Amino acid sequence: MKDLIQTLNDILQFEDINQIRKGISPLKAEVFSSKKNEISLMINGDNEKVNLSFLIGEFEQILKTRTLERTKYYISRLIKSLSEIKPGKVNDLNLNRWKEYDDIITDSLWILDKRDKSGAHNAGYWGNFIPQIPNQFLRRYTKKNEWVLDPFLGSGTTLIECKRLGRNGIGVELQPGVAVLAKSNIKKEGNPYKVKTEIINADSTSIDLKKKLNKLKIKSVQFVIMHPPYWDIIKFSDEQNDLSNAETVDKFLSMFGKVSDNALSVLNKGRYFAVVIGDKYSSGEWIPLGFYLMKDLIKKGYKLKSTIVKNFEETKGKMNQKELWRYRALAGGFYIFKHEYIFLFQKK
Repeated sequence: MKDLIQTLNDILQFEDINQIRKGISPLKAEVFSSKKNEISLMINGDNEKVNLSFLIGEFEQILKTRTLERTKYYISRLIKSLSEIKPGKVNDLNLNRWKEYDDIITDSLWILDKRDKSGAHNAGYWGNFIPQIPNQFLRRYTKKNEWVLDPFLGSGTTLIECKRLGRNGIGVELQPGVAVLAKSNIKKEGNPYKVKTEIINADSTSIDLKKKLNKLKIKSVQFVIMHPPYWDIIKFSDEQNDLSNAETVDKFLSMFGKVSDNALSVLNKGRYFAVVIGDKYSSGEWIPLGFYLMKDLIKKGYKLKSTIVKNFEETKGKMNQKELWRYRALAGGFYIFKHEYIFLFQKK
C-alpha cells in the first residue's frame, strides 16, 4: 500500500460520494486481508504500526455515511488521527487515536475473569493482586521512563508491569523473605526498555523515601499504587509493624495513614495514586475498611477521582468451599464478598 495519508487526501478531493466509496473500498479490503492485529503502513514517508480493527472501523464508518459533508468529515478525522499526535497530560496515549485503546477500561465496574499469568507473573503469593490492575493504571497515569512507587510490594507484581511498560519502579517490602521472592520474580521478567527497578526491604511507615530517592538521583515519583493488607484477614507475618497485626481497626487505619503520608510525600502534585482494598466481615458485622480509608484520604486533602468496584472469584482462603460459604451466608444473614474497591485519587 502506498502512502495512506496521501491516498486519503486524494480521495478527499472527490465531490461525488460514490467515487469516494470506490476509493475507500479497496483500502478496506487490503487492510482486512491482513491476519495480524497491527498493520504496518507507510504514513508520511515512515513505516508505522496501526491497529487493524481501528482502521477497519474507520473505513466502515466512512462507507456507511450517506452525505458528502459527513463522509469528508470522517476522512479528514482519519487523516488527522494518523498524522497528528495528541498526547495525554499524564500518559503516552495518542488521543487522536483513542479508539485503538479498546482494552483500557474506562468504566467503574471491572469484571476481570482471569489473572494474567504470563511472563514472570504467578499467583503463588497469598494476597497479591492481579497484574491487570497496575497495568491499567500505569498505561493511563504514567509515561515511559517515569517513576512508580509501591509501598506494599509483596511478590513484585507492580514492578513486573513497570518493566513490561517501560516505567521505572520502586517497591518497599516489610518482610525480608518476601523481598527476596519479589527480587527473584522481577528478575525473571525481561527489560526491553532498560528501566530501573529498586526493591527495598524496609518498613513503609518509617522509611526515609526522600533519602532513597536521592540515591537514585530523582526527587519524586509520578504514580503511587497501594495494596495494603485487608487488616487481619491474612496474617502476613508476626511483626508488630505489619498492618495485618493491627489490634483494632483504628490502629490499622493509623498505620495505613503513616504509610500513605510517607509515600505521597514524594508524589508530584497533580499526579495520581490508587488504593486497592477490600472489606472485612467479623462477629456478624461488615467492616467497611475501604470506605474508612477513602474517608481518611479525603480528609487529608486528596481529590477522589473514581471509585472502582472490581470482582474477585474464589480466593485461597475459600478455595473449594463455595457450598460451605453459601450455607453460612444463608444461615448468618450476610452476603459473600465478591468484590473489592480501587480508589483513584489525585494529589492537589
